[in-house]
Amino acid sequence: MAEVRQLHREFLRAGSNVLQTFTFYASEDKLENRGNYVADKLSGQKVNEAACDIAREVAREGDALVAGGVSQTPSYLSGKNEAEVKAVFRKQLQVFTQKNVDFLIAEYFEHVEEAAWAVETLKESGKPVAATLCIGPEGDMHGITPGECAVRLVRAGASIVGVNCHFDPDTSLKTVKLMKEGLAAAKLKAHLMSQPLAFHTPDCGKQGFIDLPEFPFALEPRILTRWDVHKYAREAYNLGIRYIGGCCGFEPYHIRAIAEELAPERGFLSQASEKHGSWGNALGMHTKPWSSLSHALTLFDEDYTVFIKVFLFLHRARKEYWENLLPASGRPYCPSMSRPDDWGVTKGDADLVQQKEATSEQQLKELFKKQKSGTKA
Repeated sequence: MAEVRQLHREFLRAGSNVLQTFTFYASEDKLENRGNYVADKLSGQKVNEAACDIAREVAREGDALVAGGVSQTPSYLSGKNEAEVKAVFRKQLQVFTQKNVDFLIAEYFEHVEEAAWAVETLKESGKPVAATLCIGPEGDMHGITPGECAVRLVRAGASIVGVNCHFDPDTSLKTVKLMKEGLAAAKLKAHLMSQPLAFHTPDCGKQGFIDLPEFPFALEPRILTRWDVHKYAREAYNLGIRYIGGCCGFEPYHIRAIAEELAPERGFLSQASEKHGSWGNALGMHTKPWSSLSHALTLFDEDYTVFIKVFLFLHRARKEYWENLLPASGRPYCPSMSRPDDWGVTKGDADLVQQKEATSEQQLKELFKKQKSGTKA
């Protein structure tokens, strides 16, 4: 519990206005799917209750809202009907309503059909609902375009629509732009939302980073710098997005970068920025006794090396330096991009059917065999 509190606290200090309950994939069916023992040992209700309590406790330490979240379900992927899937969402909603979260998020949906069902269920609470899909410019896994997805979510009752996860900021903003255009064409209005990955994914296919060979335990070489996030935050704001955040890979310093980039619009800096120099300007306080350029110039004839060192630090204490930097990976034999596995499995595929037992060795062998031969379930 203490660790979860501290994680919330670090994001709050970094500038977060919203603390999401840690209820991603915390539906009852997910907590008992493929060897997951949590539903039997603790119960989905207790997990969701604890998540709400912890988020609210930390939110009171600052000026943050609490959002209760649901995500795609094994029930939908197994082909269960609308009533059965909505019943799964409703169990989580009961907890969110009892704990009086400020608003609700339906996030991480590969199919707009299920996302719309989630929105319709969450609207039963009377609270505002946001909805995000984990899709790119090609649309959802059924081939529905981002623009049409946005239209369906708004008509289902969402006040905020957008994307989260699966893709990097560049791809995610392209997708939100298409959603915005779709809403305009349908003469519908909604606030826009973006929560991309903190990984560069220009080589991803339709299903995003989950198809990359590095997923999930070797993605670190793709991590966004804080300067990448500054750029993302500004581009998102200029696109008209007002709910700007991040998903997998985002650390508190990434959120701080969003808060710092948008400080003029927000009107303040976050607590975590009190000892953090903007755009590297703290390098101007380098601890060498010759830490100013004017002093360095007087030492030029005595020690050229000293001058170069001081100039180097002061040269980097500028926004222009970090904004235009093209960082190297330091991995001379690694490719700049990978070839996605392109699993392509989606709703109705036998490989996704819900089961209580852990995935067996035989099932894994069959799955790898299909992947190697390029066939699907």
